[in-house]
Amino acid sequence: MFFALLVPDPGARRAAARDRSADAIAVVVALVYGSVMMLLGDATRPGAALVWQADLAVGVLCAAALPARRRHPLGLTVALLPFGAVSVTATGPIIVALFTLAIRRRPPILLLLGAVNVGTGAVYFLLHDHPSYGMWMDLLVRSVVTAAALGWGLFVQAYRRLTTSLREHAARLEAEQALREEQARLTERARIARETHDVLAHRMSLISLHAGALEVRASVSPEELSIAAGAIRRSAHEALEELRSVIGVPSARPEPPQPGLADLPDLIGSSRAAGMTIDYMNGVPPDGPPAQLGRTAFRIVQEGLTNARKHGAAPAAAVVLAGEAGQALRITITNPFSGTVPVRSPDRGAGGGRGLLGIGERVALAGGHVTHGPASGSFRLEAELPWPEETPWPIEPPTRRRPPPEPVGPADSRGPV
Repeated sequence: MFFALLVPDPGARRAAARDRSADAIAVVVALVYGSVMMLLGDATRPGAALVWQADLAVGVLCAAALPARRRHPLGLTVALLPFGAVSVTATGPIIVALFTLAIRRRPPILLLLGAVNVGTGAVYFLLHDHPSYGMWMDLLVRSVVTAAALGWGLFVQAYRRLTTSLREHAARLEAEQALREEQARLTERARIARETHDVLAHRMSLISLHAGALEVRASVSPEELSIAAGAIRRSAHEALEELRSVIGVPSARPEPPQPGLADLPDLIGSSRAAGMTIDYMNGVPPDGPPAQLGRTAFRIVQEGLTNARKHGAAPAAAVVLAGEAGQALRITITNPFSGTVPVRSPDRGAGGGRGLLGIGERVALAGGHVTHGPASGSFRLEAELPWPEETPWPIEPPTRRRPPPEPVGPADSRGPV
């Protein structure tokens, strides 16, 4: 945009060089326009208010003042307007000053100064003794040129406001994108930390239980030692596999699916194999909750059993699940109370209380609530998770039919196991 160079943006790169270039172009354009008007008009004819040499000199002086238009656009325009009544050459610098002012000011003052500029054409006509053209010609030419200068200046003003707004919007979007990325990274780190704690705490507690049994027993037969070592090896291997699935490290085998409510019998079985006594009651309908809700429930039960092994008075627990779609999924885990509430404090070992904090975070993310604490000689953990009711299909597609639930073992998973 050629005329935008006349008043470059203050924050543009290489602003000093552009300002000098804009000043030179403004002076040249003003003198060329004024000289052409002087030659075509009545300035060179007898009877002019000023002889053409004086007319030209006045125009040159007015053009020399144009570099001040950026700092004082209004003052310069007001100072140049009276010269339009006696000098045709001065109309060039006046038009450039009006254009510059239109970039910075609102339309009301521009209309006033534009009308003054057109009025100076009538004054010039009256001061001329023998004008070759009628007054209407002077008024028409000055009106058209003034309107073009003001209109183009207002367009440049709107263009610059738009570009400034777009730059600010782009900068704001970039900052928001950076903030979202940082929040996503923090959320992912928190998720990995939570999943890692749940996986490792459960598996390591099983390994610790097997190793403790070997430590306290004075004599262990080779068969018992082999069974215990195998259980430790399997627990360590499963911990590594689950850890790979949590942090996304590829393994030789395809990534296994994330655990859900259907995997609770296996979790209960592995805890029983480690020596725990567990009463398990599953009152959830066979079709089960959504996958995300089932995964949350699995992690809550996993962490609850881990806390029962680490802090309970005896390796025993009771797990009860109940609920249905449209209401809530309720999880209750109780275990014998040892008199020490597993709350994290500075003098406790590493990991004290982290399990309950993790359960609270999971339940909060799912939109539910959790309570825990000693009750009647037991430690009781209750979590309630919202279970939205699924929207039925208008017409049930044949491809959406659920397969029948697979049996989880010889015992009924809906009753005590």
